[in-house]
Amino acid sequence: MTSPAPEGAAAGIPPSLPERFPYRLVATDLDGTLLRGDGTISQRTRNALTAAQAAGAHHVVATGRSVRWTRHILDGLGYRGLAVCGQGAQLYHAGEHRLLTSVTLDRALARSVVARLEEELGPVGLAANRDGLDGDIVMDARYAHAAGGIYRANEDDPYPAEVPDREALFAEPIIKMYLACPGMDEDALSAAAEALVGDAVGLVVSGPSLVEMLPLGLTKATGLSLAARRLDVRAADTIAFGDMPNDIPMLTWAAHGVAMAGAHPAVRAVSDEVTAGNDADGIALVLEPLLAAARG
Repeated sequence: MTSPAPEGAAAGIPPSLPERFPYRLVATDLDGTLLRGDGTISQRTRNALTAAQAAGAHHVVATGRSVRWTRHILDGLGYRGLAVCGQGAQLYHAGEHRLLTSVTLDRALARSVVARLEEELGPVGLAANRDGLDGDIVMDARYAHAAGGIYRANEDDPYPAEVPDREALFAEPIIKMYLACPGMDEDALSAAAEALVGDAVGLVVSGPSLVEMLPLGLTKATGLSLAARRLDVRAADTIAFGDMPNDIPMLTWAAHGVAMAGAHPAVRAVSDEVTAGNDADGIALVLEPLLAAARG
């Protein structure tokens, strides 16, 4: 992205670093992108993000995790800014431990969608992500068997509860559901579900064995645009980093989308750039040259 010459540049006055750094918003996915495999952030990546903020950019985490599954990570990292959670369903202020906005999935619609899927695909395992700051994930036995349970990146992640009755999944407001079908991997299930019910709900792959059902039209880009509005920045001011198909709307919304080296092929195909992996300081490797150029 080419930035307009800052005022005063023509007169030979050196522009300040914030005026020369090309982005005002750095958006990062969490798992597989910002976090290393051990759930930490390297000092080099921390330094690059700190320098970007010193140069005038905001850093916003955008994750598929709900607030309940994100806040312990953000607290441990000392992160105090805005976080887009639940695939865009929740906007969370980490410094204030406050949920700013929330979008829920219509439960009657979700029931009908599941019935339609089971008519065509056979038994489907389900898990529900409940709404709110303390919204847990509950799953039926079929989901626990088919998917091996909800993916937990580290031992500090909350553990989802198995419920004996499927109706318990719909007992409280939910922001999204997880789907699993025996004999189908995440890409195959997502494609089949999209063909059957993609006109009623959103469907996205967010990780190994993770197929999520969302309110139609809801994506990380939706949540990120809300965060950007609060921060008075635009898509044209944004660089975004991600690794899974649920990151695609965010990467294409941003002026510059960056895929991590281990990203899903669909993510690499739509990104403007591919960087190193999350265990090899991929974010820092992109930000550091931009910061160096800004310093002149």
